[in-house]
Amino acid sequence: MLRWLIAILFFANLLAFVAVRGVFGPTPTAGGREPNHLNRQIHPEWLKVQPVTASEAADQAVVGAPTPSVPIAASALQ
Repeated sequence: MLRWLIAILFFANLLAFVAVRGVFGPTPTAGGREPNHLNRQIHPEWLKVQPVTASEAADQAVVGAPTPSVPIAASALQ
């Protein structure tokens, strides 16, 4: 029983290795799926980057800042 399990796992690994090497064709991430994507953009020069103002940044989370401590009322154990 264990021999069959080992044989099946060996062949599954062999099949995965062969698939990764490209025997069944290129992987989906091998090439661009939309090579003409940039050519089909409509007026890409109209895009503008604007800085965030202080009023807009007020509700944004500050990354890397320490978390605010919440005051917790505690009493001594008896």
